[in-house]
Amino acid sequence: MRVAVYSTRPYDRRFLDGANVPSRHELVYLDAQLDASTAAAADGATAVCAFVNDRLDAEVLQRLHALGVRLVALRSAGFNHVDLEAAAALGIAVGRVPEYSPHAVAEHAVALVLTLNRKIHRAYARVREGNFALEGLLGFDLHGRTVGVVGTGKIGECFCRIMSGFGCRVLAFDPHHNPACEALGARYVTLPELLAASDVVSLHCPLTPQTHHLIDAAALASMKRGAMLINTSRGAVVDTPAVIAALKSGALGSLGLDVYEEEADLFFRDLSADMIRDDVFARLLTFPNVVVTGHQAFFTEEALAAIAGITLANITAFEDHGQPQHAVSVERIV
Repeated sequence: MRVAVYSTRPYDRRFLDGANVPSRHELVYLDAQLDASTAAAADGATAVCAFVNDRLDAEVLQRLHALGVRLVALRSAGFNHVDLEAAAALGIAVGRVPEYSPHAVAEHAVALVLTLNRKIHRAYARVREGNFALEGLLGFDLHGRTVGVVGTGKIGECFCRIMSGFGCRVLAFDPHHNPACEALGARYVTLPELLAASDVVSLHCPLTPQTHHLIDAAALASMKRGAMLINTSRGAVVDTPAVIAALKSGALGSLGLDVYEEEADLFFRDLSADMIRDDVFARLLTFPNVVVTGHQAFFTEEALAAIAGITLANITAFEDHGQPQHAVSVERIV
């Protein structure tokens, strides 16, 4: 099957080529993001392979359908960037990677916690300049602290396990309780209870209409003053201007982000020689108690191998049976 693979980087090609050896699909690699202006590059392809910041709204899907595309194979677990209703109406199947390496994302979230707490980012810069003073680098013991985990699927479960190992008291919020988390000692509470009691709040929930701006001004006001907020889920789970206001007032003690609501025009590219035109994002970078990484939590050897393997399995299943192995239907958005 001919597949137009959008938003590709050298590492994508390496892992996808490796996973494609037994299948021998024709993978056409495109550096460009998928949107209405680049959809025409999929001409002749039966499938497109898209990443998290590719745009798959109704207009793009209609253009792809007119070109003969019948499958969208996502290289991600999230599917909030796909208009599933439009895809269903057009008869375009959508497949995703439901999980790859939950350890990768959970471990990155812990790295953000440790970096912010022990001021590793500031200490690194100081030492390189010959400054070995300790003022301003004071942290706290994680042992005995309360950590709130919002979303206890596979990633949230891994995060609970790690924080339990630190000796933290773990609170959890999720409409569906995970027995594995409870076995670790995590206690399920309401979201307001979790926010009010936690020294660290880590977000591991999908982006849905219900979780859009879950952490807004009201949620931030209910958090323990000086608490840490970590987001490795989806950018729009957090209301960024509200977070900036909380940082300015001192209500929020520190912030670690691997995702950002308007990241599509920023992440996965080298903009070091350009001006950042997003004023909200630029403001975030001015805070010494904020650490931002460019959507790299998933970026491990194990995760990329799993993503490539499952993506190719979805494409092969569609070719053989007319449905991807891990299909996403419109019912998932309700």
